[in-house]
Amino acid sequence: MNTILYACLLLAGEDVVVYGATPAGIAAALQVKRMGHSVLLLEPTAHVGGLTASGLGFTDSGDKAVVGGISREFYRAIKKHYEQPAAWTFEKRDDNRSARSNEDAMWTFEPKVAEATLLAMLRAAGIEPRLNQRLLRDKGAGVVRKGAGITSIRLEGGGSVLSAKVFIDATYEGDLMAEAGVPYHVGRESASEFNESLAGVQRRLNVHSHRFIHHVDPYKIKGNPRSGLLPGIEATLPPEGSADKRVQAYCYRLCMTQVKANKVDWPMPEGYQESDYELLLRTIESGDQRMPFKPDMMPNGKTDTNNNCAVSTDYIGQNYDYPEASYARRREIERAHERYQTGLFYTLSHNPRIPESFRARVAEWGLSRDEFVGTGHWPHQIYVREARRMRGALVQTERHCRALDPINDSVGMGSYNMDSHNCARYVTAEGFVQNEGDIQVSPGGAYSISYRALTPKASDCVNLLVPVCLSSTHMAYGSIRMEPVFFVLGQSAGTAAAMAIEANTSVQEVPYEALKSRLLKDGQVLSYKREKRLSGLDPARIPGIVVDDESATSVGIWTASNANPPFVGNGYRHDGNEGKGDKKYTFTAMLPAEGMYSVAVFYSTNANRATNVPVVVTHAGGEARVV
Repeated sequence: MNTILYACLLLAGEDVVVYGATPAGIAAALQVKRMGHSVLLLEPTAHVGGLTASGLGFTDSGDKAVVGGISREFYRAIKKHYEQPAAWTFEKRDDNRSARSNEDAMWTFEPKVAEATLLAMLRAAGIEPRLNQRLLRDKGAGVVRKGAGITSIRLEGGGSVLSAKVFIDATYEGDLMAEAGVPYHVGRESASEFNESLAGVQRRLNVHSHRFIHHVDPYKIKGNPRSGLLPGIEATLPPEGSADKRVQAYCYRLCMTQVKANKVDWPMPEGYQESDYELLLRTIESGDQRMPFKPDMMPNGKTDTNNNCAVSTDYIGQNYDYPEASYARRREIERAHERYQTGLFYTLSHNPRIPESFRARVAEWGLSRDEFVGTGHWPHQIYVREARRMRGALVQTERHCRALDPINDSVGMGSYNMDSHNCARYVTAEGFVQNEGDIQVSPGGAYSISYRALTPKASDCVNLLVPVCLSSTHMAYGSIRMEPVFFVLGQSAGTAAAMAIEANTSVQEVPYEALKSRLLKDGQVLSYKREKRLSGLDPARIPGIVVDDESATSVGIWTASNANPPFVGNGYRHDGNEGKGDKKYTFTAMLPAEGMYSVAVFYSTNANRATNVPVVVTHAGGEARVV
């Protein structure tokens, strides 16, 4: 039997320990301090600010009207910074659309400006974050519990034991929550588990731009299945709507520029092999000439570069074990992502199989020399789009986001699309490669996020709050997971922690009306008038055999929408007024018996709808074409 001894220094307790200096953690710490309580902010890395300070400077905000409190304070501080002439080094302020906006806040910013702004906010409140403080993760040894509560946590390397009255896990991975033994989920729920139409494996919903639009062979030797599949491609996937352990893809949000004085050219990464990018090369050779990255512009000619198209910066399928992995294994995964993305841009700008004009366009871009100077101009935080998700007092679902199920204890609001990046690549029935998991569906307006989604069940832990890896499904989290919302939820968690201490009660027993009153006083937005829309017609209640667009197969890129009711199910598709004659949908009806059937088409009427869409009905006697 092996015995492990932990020699640690027990430090005098704080009222609140916040683990993770992400936007949520920073907002939580600020709020606790503002309410007159002591707080210790721990960050496992060398930097504060999470993704907000690590390249995600083109803010995914949704409806900005529901961004309040400390969250809006930060974006206002960003605007104030860029009102200074000295802030503009590689661009004139008047040439930047975001800076010219008459809004009270600014939503695009450079990474170094974000980090400096967040540090200034903390230090103005008398909070000095403790960096490089990693929780000991050793089968529960990193958390000391008494009954249903946490008394202290242990840091890695025989470090300190830190006690507190309330703990807040604000990490992207949920490490403190997991070490405390609080139940959580990794991966996608089935469609049936929470009655979610978008949940689980979803081949049929992949109709946006992040897919293969031409036939691309998946095998190492073209046309030869016996040669094996190219890296990252699976032979098959589980049935539609089924649960799995796949996690939506990660990437680094690269800060790039075309400004020659500030640009670093793409190097060949260590261990580079062209074969690792065979799928990318075949995609371009198939005729897909779309630029496979999305350079959203930020101040001073810099970008927040995101994934785009079929093969891009997302390293699909290479992050499945990241949420629960050791620190060492996570670092391996991060390094693999860095090598992949560096090699991606090296290939795009150098490989002779790519048209010269295409290569030249990519070569105009490079990493920004004045960003991330300590890490080779590479962001210090990988984009953990999703990791663990707590199973708490309430599980926030797609139905809450759509306002189909009510929330009566709001502590903040989300509004962004239910947005999942691709989770897998697979071989289609026709023998070609395709992506799976990309979903971008509007919730239909702003929606409330429940306080109970931030709290574990009382039987699991009474003094822990989790504003990032909160209790939600994969689809709900796809909308909630935006940085402005994490600021909001972090502030709400900090408020609840302070109130629990003041009332000497568990976090579950904080009176909601009192919590609501304080949140509103501090500028949080808890409700918002949602535009009334006609909900979709339930296919199950329509007489006859119904084949909705979600069950049909498509060719080309289509846009999902629910802006113009009435419609069947969750919405409808339109072609974006592009690709006339090249796009099509095939609706296949499973008929119970031979006989005569009438065929009807349901569509949303609008002044901008085409009146001459060709419809071809295939039947036993041939085809009937209707316009």
